[in-house]
Amino acid sequence: MATPSAFSSLLSFSAIVVAAAAVVFAAGVTAQPLPPARQDGFVYTGHRVDPDTVVVEAFLDPVCPDSRDGWPPLKQALQYYGPRVWLVVHLLPLPYHDNAFVASRALHIVNALNTSATFQLLELFFKQQERFYNDQTKNMSRAAIVDSIVKFATQAVGNSYYSSIASGFNNRQTDLKTRVSFKYSTSKGVSATPSFFLNGFILPNAGSPINYKGWRGFIDPLIAAQGQRR
Repeated sequence: MATPSAFSSLLSFSAIVVAAAAVVFAAGVTAQPLPPARQDGFVYTGHRVDPDTVVVEAFLDPVCPDSRDGWPPLKQALQYYGPRVWLVVHLLPLPYHDNAFVASRALHIVNALNTSATFQLLELFFKQQERFYNDQTKNMSRAAIVDSIVKFATQAVGNSYYSSIASGFNNRQTDLKTRVSFKYSTSKGVSATPSFFLNGFILPNAGSPINYKGWRGFIDPLIAAQGQRR
């Protein structure tokens, strides 16, 4: 989502990233290696990818209203096409959503504990994301917000995982994974959520949801072209 009030943040976005990288380099600090050992993203389905599979990459922010609105029609399209379409979700915590990074980190933690709960938590964020909007948490400390999100994430995986999720926020690796997701998104030139790539090419109107009819309009011709090749 990109709003008029956030334009100044977006304009300085690249400059901040470049400046931060320069400071790290100058200080001699060793950051996480790029590219990472494992490709970024959460795979929505477990079926294998063959040469004719249509690949959708979705760049989402768990506390972005437009990401929330774009999720149901995308799911509907995935259900319609079945194994003909493969989805990978990348997280882009936008800098003007104060709690987006913590929410994204919670998703990485849960994914490491139980991959089947990753999208349950993402949908839970979408359903109740107002709890983590800027205005609703402006009087909360960072520690209180993290504690709230730990309890929130536990709903997706079960109470037995509470301590594991809490300790995940003290694990440097979960912080690095979340940063890698951010860097991967920006390396693709993505600065708004939701943004979608189809077979490696970005779709128009980044920052706006695509409805079910729109997905059919993009994917049907690709499926038809595959049939003609066969």
